[in-house]
Amino acid sequence: MARETQRAMDKVKNCETMNEVRAGVNALDDILVPLLVERSGYMTQAAKVKNDENLVFDQDRIDAIIERVRPQAEKHGGNADLIERIYRAMIACYIDYEHDELARLRAAGLKPRTATHSGSNAS
Repeated sequence: MARETQRAMDKVKNCETMNEVRAGVNALDDILVPLLVERSGYMTQAAKVKNDENLVFDQDRIDAIIERVRPQAEKHGGNADLIERIYRAMIACYIDYEHDELARLRAAGLKPRTATHSGSNAS
């Protein structure tokens, strides 16, 4: 029998003080920051693989990401609209980062791609 995963919202501890709230937020930031850094590493990889400024933004991929995370938010007792807004902002930042990384890679010697290739494009 599969083990049922506890909803994320149910893991939130009852806090009586702002110090307790801040300690909980800080503990989560300690987990989130390394994951966001790791995600940015994949954006560097995406810049290298796509190697085309016109492929960095992909509305279909953005839509697919949002369609994937909204139900996850609901499953964990969260606000799907909030998570969507966070993800859209994060994706916009990663798209900018991917453009910057492509420019950096080009400056370091990556030759521009001559033909477009299909594939998923958005961060």
